[in-house]
Amino acid sequence: MSTANLTQRPDVTPAKRPTEPSKTRSTLVWLGLLALVGVSAWLSGARWSELGSLFTEGWRYFLLMGQGLVHNPFSEPYSEYWTLAFDKMMESVYMAWIGTLMGALISIPFGFLAARNVSGRVTVQVSRAFLNLIRAVPELVFAIVIMLPILGFGPLAGTVALGVGAVGTLGKLTAEALEGIDMGPVEAVRASGASKVSVLRWAFWSQVLPEVLAFWLYRFEINIRASAVLGVIGAGGIGSLLSQLFSKREWEQIGITLAVIVIVTVLVDMISGAVRHRIIAGSAKSERRIQEETVAL
Repeated sequence: MSTANLTQRPDVTPAKRPTEPSKTRSTLVWLGLLALVGVSAWLSGARWSELGSLFTEGWRYFLLMGQGLVHNPFSEPYSEYWTLAFDKMMESVYMAWIGTLMGALISIPFGFLAARNVSGRVTVQVSRAFLNLIRAVPELVFAIVIMLPILGFGPLAGTVALGVGAVGTLGKLTAEALEGIDMGPVEAVRASGASKVSVLRWAFWSQVLPEVLAFWLYRFEINIRASAVLGVIGAGGIGSLLSQLFSKREWEQIGITLAVIVIVTVLVDMISGAVRHRIIAGSAKSERRIQEETVAL
């Protein structure tokens, strides 16, 4: 039956177009966010009038820092600059690696204690409150208030601060991964009469291990950047070198140091990203073997 015939029948009424939802609420929310940003910018006390100098004076500093990059890196004194920058950057990488391992190992038991499908209600609340407290305190505060007075200046204080800071994030992510597992294997292992430790090891931990390893690698990338900041307060790494160079205004060496930071950070990100993808997705050979077995069945 055509549309024209439907409209001619008295007992059939054409469908009405639904009313468009009101956009008043979303508009008010966006206006409120814009007002909040404006108030925050005003209360920050920043000299926004000087922002234009970034385009008039900032290029001069970029040219000064770039002068160190156009010289032969094997000539004196630039070979010493490159060597020193790489040594300090590798010190930051070592700090990030040891700190990540320390935080990862400590976060494993806290992840189990904070998971709702593993621990009791009171244990979960206490564990989550502890992890929230650690995440609320930046690594910089850990280093200044606790680590430096106890361990003194140097990479050890920065490493421990990075490790403690990683516990809060990795513990929370581990708990969330445990809460999202398939409970079927868990019930099967329990039904077989396995002990509680065996259930945690083979039913819980085996399911979340690839995802947790990816979290650890991602935290390692974050700690590399954080180690550069900790070095500014004397906690070792590339940040301590940058602090000294900026105080002396050694622009050529500053440019070389920043270039080393960028190069090493990009390389670490690429390697870590490839490893994370390999852990989560598996190798191409494994995928092809699974597909062949599926087709054969």
